[in-house]
Amino acid sequence: MQGVVVSINISKNKGTTKQSIKEAMVIENYGIEGDAHASSHWHRQISLLALESIQKMMDKGLTLNYGDFAENITTKGIELLSLPVGTKLQIGEVILEITQHGKSCHSKCEIFKIVGNCIMPKEGIFAKVLKGGKIKVGDEIKVL
Repeated sequence: MQGVVVSINISKNKGTTKQSIKEAMVIENYGIEGDAHASSHWHRQISLLALESIQKMMDKGLTLNYGDFAENITTKGIELLSLPVGTKLQIGEVILEITQHGKSCHSKCEIFKIVGNCIMPKEGIFAKVLKGGKIKVGDEIKVL
């Protein structure tokens, strides 16, 4: 199974939408350089969400941008939720390991307030960085 990176997104604060960038440095056992969610102290260093999931919300009439659900990497063409925890993904030079499917949403964050719903808790996946390097929009995502 393969996919492609549609967007790379970062934010300075947690619980906010992220801004798209064309390329990023990913730091081993940390996350994306400059992103608020990057940390060596937890297993959700990078979040991924499929464009196909975002499209479901757009089909309901919402106007959305990449990063509106606070995902670090927006993907296309890969069924993220079908990949078991422990699966390794290669994006450019970077190798990620899936550590979690979905998450609990303890409060109504900025994303929920703006969008009216958040699909990240149900359809997003999270990963830790096994090998750092550069990633860019258009990079192929390979399941290892």
